[in-house]
Amino acid sequence: MPATIRDVAREAGVHVSTVSRAFSAPGMVGPDTRRRVLAVSARLGYRPNPAARALITGRTHNIGLIVADIANPFFAPLIRSAQRQARARGYHIFVGDTDEDPDTEQELVRALAKQVDGVVLCSPRLPNRDIVALCEETPLVVVNRLVRGVPSVLMDVATGARTAIDHLADLGHREIALLSGPHASWTSRQIRRAASRTAERRGARLTVLGPNPPTEDGGRRQAGPVVEAGASAVLAYNDLMALGLIEGLDELGVDVPGRVSVVGFDDIALSRLTRPKLTTIANPVTAAGHAAVDLLLQQPDTGAGASLMLPTDLVVRRSTSAGPHTSTGTGGRR
Repeated sequence: MPATIRDVAREAGVHVSTVSRAFSAPGMVGPDTRRRVLAVSARLGYRPNPAARALITGRTHNIGLIVADIANPFFAPLIRSAQRQARARGYHIFVGDTDEDPDTEQELVRALAKQVDGVVLCSPRLPNRDIVALCEETPLVVVNRLVRGVPSVLMDVATGARTAIDHLADLGHREIALLSGPHASWTSRQIRRAASRTAERRGARLTVLGPNPPTEDGGRRQAGPVVEAGASAVLAYNDLMALGLIEGLDELGVDVPGRVSVVGFDDIALSRLTRPKLTTIANPVTAAGHAAVDLLLQQPDTGAGASLMLPTDLVVRRSTSAGPHTSTGTGGRR
C-alpha cells in the first residue's frame, strides 16, 4: 500500500500541514525540517498528489505550448528547449498543434487553460484582438508575434531579411523573388516589409509571390512563377519552402545556384543535409523556447507587454552564388 502524507508526518514528527508546505511552499518551512520531510518521503516512496497540491496552491505546475504545425521541423527544437526549461522549473509541458487553423488555436488555448498555469502560443494565426481576449482568461506568452499588452519572445526576422537581401545584392542579383508565408503570419509581414525596403535601397526589384502555405509543396508550386518572373535569386519564408522550391526548379531543369540562388529562413537540420546545402537565416528557436517559459513563469512580475528580441544570423552555404550583375565572377560560396 503506498505511503500517505500522514505516514510521512508521523515518521518525520511533524504535522500533516508541514509536510504539505514542504512540497508546495518550501519557503514557509525551516531548512532542517524540510530536509527531514523530504528524506522520509523518499524512504517511504511518498509522492504528493498533483490534484490535491493544485487545490492547495492554486497552481497546476503545468504549461501549455501551442504550435502552428507540429510537423514543421522549425518547432521541434523550440518544444524540446521549452520542455527542458519547464522541467528545470518544476513544471510539465502539454503540447497542442493547430495545423495553421486560428479556430483550433482558440479552442486549444481555452481547453488547456483549465489544466495549466499559462500558455505559450507559438506563431499564432489569430487576430490580435482575439489574442488579447485570451490573455485576459489565462496567462499568455506569444512567440514570433508582437501584440500590444501581451508578453512576447520575438526573433529578429526583419534584420534577417535585410541581411539576406544584402547578401544577394552583394552577389550581383537585381531581380529577386520573395516567397511569402501564410496570410495571417506576423513573421511573413515583417520579412516582406524589411525585404522590400532593402531591395529598394540596393536598387533591386523584389517580386512578391504568395501568400503560400509554409510547406515544401508551397515552395515547389512557386518554381514556375519564379522562372516566369525572371528572378535570379529567391528569399523564402522558411527553409521548407526553400527546399521545395529547389526541388521544383530541378524538375524544370533550372540549376541552383547556377541560374537561381535560394535563401531560406530558420536553419532547420535539413538545410545542412540537402544538396546544395541551403544558405539560410538562422532563427534562435532553442533560445526562444527557453525564454518563453521563463517569461511565462515570471508573470506578473515582468508586467504586461514585456518583450524579448533575439538575434538572427546569416549562414552562407552552397545554394547562393554570383548573379548576373557581379563583376567578381566568383562561383558558389562555402
